[in-house]
Order: sequence, then C-alpha cells, then structure tokens
Amino acid sequence: MKTTGRITPDSLMTLEAYSQYRKENKPAIMAHRKLRSVHLGEHVNVQFESEISIRYQIQEMLRLEKIFEKEGIEQEIEAYAPLMPNGSNWKATMLIEYPDVNERKRELARLIGVEDHLFVEVEGQARVYAIADEDMDRENDEKTSAVHFVRFELSPAMCATVKAGASVKLGCDHTHYPAHVMIPAETLASLASDLH
Repeated sequence: MKTTGRITPDSLMTLEAYSQYRKENKPAIMAHRKLRSVHLGEHVNVQFESEISIRYQIQEMLRLEKIFEKEGIEQEIEAYAPLMPNGSNWKATMLIEYPDVNERKRELARLIGVEDHLFVEVEGQARVYAIADEDMDRENDEKTSAVHFVRFELSPAMCATVKAGASVKLGCDHTHYPAHVMIPAETLASLASDLH
C-alpha cells in the first residue's frame, strides 16, 4: 500500500490490486489497529487513526461498494481523509460499547456530552480536551451517539515531549464516566510517529 502522507485517488490501489494486497496484509493491518486501540474503563474504546488505518478504511469501502470511478473514489477520500492525523494532532474514533441493548440505551442517555470530556495529558503539560464531531452533531437532548470522531490538538512543546519519551494519560472526566489510563508504551510509540 503506497503511503504518501496524503491520500489521493492515484495513491490508492485498484480493486484488483487491493484484493491481492488485502489477502496478504490484513493480519498486519488488524494488528496495527489493535496496537492503536486504547480501552478507557470498561465501556469506551478509543481507536487512534493513522494513515494506514484510514487508507485501509477507504480501500475497504471501495471494495465493498465496488467503486472504481474517480468521482466515487474522491467521495470516499473526502469522507475519511479528515480523520487522518496531520502532524500536530491525534485523531480517533471513540466507541461507547455496551453489549446489552437496554443498558446501552440507558447509558447513552446518561453520557450526553461525554465526547467533550475526553482528554489526553502529556506528562508535565496541561490537559488537552477532545474537539469532537466536527463533521456533524452526534447527540441530541435524549442521548449521545455510540460513535464519536475526536481530535486532540497538541502544542509544539507537547509533540516534542511525546517524541522525547514522555508518558501520556488518556482520560474522561464526565460525571457519569470518570476514567483514566496511561497509554501503553508500544501504543504511544506508534502515536509519537504521527507527530512532527
């Protein structure tokens, strides 16, 4: 899979080429996604996106929908490319996971605004709260969504500190979901590679 730092129609594979690539590389891509997934408490999974994960998502959509015309390809890029980190931030998909339907319904009603209480805290620096759902609002007066797209904007000092090996905490200070976890070293090494 050609990685250029910018996803364009020309940098994506044809459906035929991707089919072969997928057979050989899907386990490695799934391992990459798992590495960049951080569980926050029992019910929140924060999947930090990367160029690899976003390219994979676009290629999968093209494959599933059998899209091969330029206009359709550009629409998929437009939908997913904004989720790719750009060197000064981390972007992630926040998944709120309750297997039981009734519990999920009850908790999503209690967790309105939870995405705005998600934060990262670089060792020795102030908390950075998520900027959530920039593409569209994902909650109403009755409940929040089980999926949110978030961005953490880091200062140049924070980027340098992370690249120098500082620890980073992922947390949430919502009244009904207080939780925090240190991002594991292997995951943090992968996230540090996103930063300039």
